[in-house]
Order: sequence, then structure tokens, then C-alpha cells
Amino acid sequence: MTVETASIIQPPRLRKLIRRLIDIYSPSGKEEEILSYLSGYLKRHELPVIRQEVDDSRYNLLVMPPEMDIRLAFVGHLDTVSAYDLDSYEYEKENDEIYGLGAADMKGGCAAIIEAYLNAYERFRGRLPAALALVVGEEEEGDGAQELVREYHFPWAVIAEPTDLRPCLGEYGYIETQVVTGGRRRHASLASPGQSPVEALLRLLIDLSRYHEEKRPELIYNIRNLFSSPEGFVVPDRCEVWIDSHLPPDAPIGDITLELEEIVEKHRERNPHPDMSLRFTTLHSGFALPEKGPVVDSLKEVFAGRGLPWKPEVFRSHSDANILWAAGVKPIILGPGQLEKAHAPEESISFNQACQAAGLYHDMMASMATP
Repeated sequence: MTVETASIIQPPRLRKLIRRLIDIYSPSGKEEEILSYLSGYLKRHELPVIRQEVDDSRYNLLVMPPEMDIRLAFVGHLDTVSAYDLDSYEYEKENDEIYGLGAADMKGGCAAIIEAYLNAYERFRGRLPAALALVVGEEEEGDGAQELVREYHFPWAVIAEPTDLRPCLGEYGYIETQVVTGGRRRHASLASPGQSPVEALLRLLIDLSRYHEEKRPELIYNIRNLFSSPEGFVVPDRCEVWIDSHLPPDAPIGDITLELEEIVEKHRERNPHPDMSLRFTTLHSGFALPEKGPVVDSLKEVFAGRGLPWKPEVFRSHSDANILWAAGVKPIILGPGQLEKAHAPEESISFNQACQAAGLYHDMMASMATP
């Protein structure tokens, strides 16, 4: 951390904010309490806060300096996944490490961009061509980001997802697939081969797994939410599964969806008894930015000034960056914390790294504000 930045960023205030954000439970769709808190927090620091409605009870929190041409937005999502354990999701610390739901994904990152923005906004007296966007719903439908780009446009964005402070100029694409099999409910003693929705789905999953492993090994896939009808001693009438597939930026997403549909169609032909349907509930293309442009050049200078190695990577998950990219925004993903700790029972983040992130963000804002 440079001497100038060290005197600007306020670590005690940053730690207090991280703790408060973690202690507020805010799973996707239930962000009302954290929104209320942050709305008041930003107003107390005299920022011109805008509430952008997303639905009847939820909204994004935006700061768009008036009369400024916004060239860069700093984006963070306030929601988390559901708590692994509601009795132990809150803030804890051990030496430099901060534990708690959302510490890495991404309340630590949100606190860092807020701390940086407070200091830059005060330093440049509001003459800041950068916006602050705190959005909802990223862990589910991305409805906050969708509403953000529907109403506002800015050419560049920095998204504070956990990258271990490595700059990511690209991101994987994402396919979310729902597969459902159905049949006729009957007494378990009347089960007959080839007519069980559960058996049909399990056979299909074997072929889908083989497809991912043999034909598309570059894909990262995850089978989740596998369940059938919860009734007792019966052949269930329905079975369902959801599959996540993460694709490198250059993967042919159109070809892949067709190939998945062909696998399902072959199963229908072999076993016409259970009904079978496949639906792509989410399709996000990946992207890869070139190492050039005003914001990338500025970030390179910030890294060089701090003695940090410039080694751009590709973010291996999906995020609101996919939605921004589809809307014509060039996103850079850069934040404190490690992706492998996100969504884990003992999620954590280094406080020192959160301070470093706040310094990086501040330096980027300052470079935008300086002629």
C-alpha cells in the first residue's frame, strides 16, 4: 500500500463495515435489511444515493455523481447464498482472517469499493467520473444487474468478485440446464422396468456426464438439486435435476446446447415411456477483453505503482459481469478473497487483502478523476 493511499483508506472503518455487512443475513431475494443499512450509511457520508427499484421490496443502491460523464462503474452484489448453518453465519476473526457468510463473495469486496469510493468522492469533491453500484440478486437470477444495465450505461466496470486480487479480463460462460422426467404414479410393488422417471433420469445423467468428460472436457459441470416426488411407497410421477456448466470464453455455446438436446432426444427414442424434457434456464456467453484500453492501461499503472505483478486471468465462474458484457459494458473482475472459499461452510477473507483492494480501487478512481 502506498504512503498516500495508506493515509486515505481507513482500516478501522473498513473492518467495521465488513463486520456489519456480514452480520446482516441477506440471501438472494431477502436483501431488504442490508439495503436499508447501506442506504443510511451512504447518506450519512453525504453521497447522492439513488434507489433503483428492482421489485416491490428490493432495489439497487447507486451513486452517480451529477453532471459527470461516468466512464467506470464499481459494481458489487449484496446478496449471498443461503446460510450453511443459521447458527454460525456471522462475523468472526482469527488474526488477519475474517470469517462469515459472504466474507469472500462478496461483502468484503463491497466494503472495499465503498471505502474507496467514500474517500475518492471526498477527495475530489464529487468531481468523480466513476459510479458506485450495489446490486441485488446475483446469486439467483441477476435481476439487479439486469435492471442496472436496462436504465444506465457506462463503458467500463470493475466487479469486486473474489479473484485473490488478480485482474480477470475474461470470464467463463454459463449454461444452467433443467431436466425433468415424468410418468404415472403407482404403487411401488407395481414398478416395471423402463417406466420409472427416476431410473430414466439416472440413465440420462450417466450419458450427460460421459458427454462432459469425453467430448467437452474443457467444460466444468456440476449436478445439483436432484430430487423426485417426496411421497412414500410409490413409483414417483416426476424426477428433476439441475446442471451447471461453465464454459471457457471461446467455447461454442450454441453447438453445446444442440449436443445436449441431441443426447436427450436419443434417450426419448430408446425409452418412450417416461416423459422427458430439457430446458436451458440461463445462457450467458463468456468473454475475453484485450489488454488495452484506457481502464486496462490505468489498472496496469496502478499495479506497477504498487509493485504488483500484472498477470491477467480468466474468471472461472459466472457473475454479473456476463450480464454487463451482454449489455455492451466492458467488465474487469478484480476483488479480494479466493473463489474456492466462496459458498464454503467456513468462508473467509484476508482483512489485509481487503485493505489492499480498497487502495487499488481508490487509485483507479483517482486516475479517472485526474486529467
